[in-house]
Amino acid sequence: MLDFPNIDPVIIAFGPLAISWYSLSYVVSILLGWYYALKLIETNSLDISKKNVDDFVSWAIIGIIIGGRLGYVLFYDPVKYFSDPIQILKTYEGGMSFHGGISGLIIASFLFCKKYKIAFLGLMDLCSIVAPIGLFLGRIANFINAELYGRITDVPWAFIFPGSDGVPRHPSQLYEAILEGFVLFFIQRYAAGKFGALKFPGLLSGVFLVFYSCFRIVVEFFREPDFKIGYLANYFTMGQLLCLPMIIVGILLIYFSKNQCQSTRK
Repeated sequence: MLDFPNIDPVIIAFGPLAISWYSLSYVVSILLGWYYALKLIETNSLDISKKNVDDFVSWAIIGIIIGGRLGYVLFYDPVKYFSDPIQILKTYEGGMSFHGGISGLIIASFLFCKKYKIAFLGLMDLCSIVAPIGLFLGRIANFINAELYGRITDVPWAFIFPGSDGVPRHPSQLYEAILEGFVLFFIQRYAAGKFGALKFPGLLSGVFLVFYSCFRIVVEFFREPDFKIGYLANYFTMGQLLCLPMIIVGILLIYFSKNQCQSTRK
């Protein structure tokens, strides 16, 4: 068992105002993703301009935050929030859903593309290649906050998380940071660089959805399920269930882009 690095979740506080590692992860993720997207536009022939990306950033932030919050409300604790709707606004108390966040991002992207006459799948591919940056930093922040920890285990790299029941648990946040962040980032980067995946709309989006979902399903077997829901059918978690339609959509996108690739070569 390893000693948990007892890092204060709050970096610095000015009276009632505080900067936390979790909020910092959002800010840094957006800035790094923004920078990386602009670099990809410089090195690839895309129908999206740098100005498009600059304009889209605010739309993406709003979509992710609203979608992430509403996703958590609907998927994980609807009874609590619908009985007292004002609680929905208290995002500072925690409660964000990845699946809700990606849904909000998709809706924001669709509306943005419709307004500015931009190819929707092209923009989504660009988002999918930078998304692992946010996933990596977000899961590291979860680890620092000692939240979303894993199931009880006796592996030598287990931690006793503050606020848990005092037993060793899997650092599932780090598993997700490595797979959904680090590994997925290089899969997307390799596909874009080696195979020119950005030339085929929908390919990188499909690859992201399939690999993210598979990684998430695997890690969920090591992660403690949400205490408000527990296990579904005594075995699966809500996170795993929500990943299944993402895999289907991802496979369809890959199939669509593959056919487009073959048509282009002909």
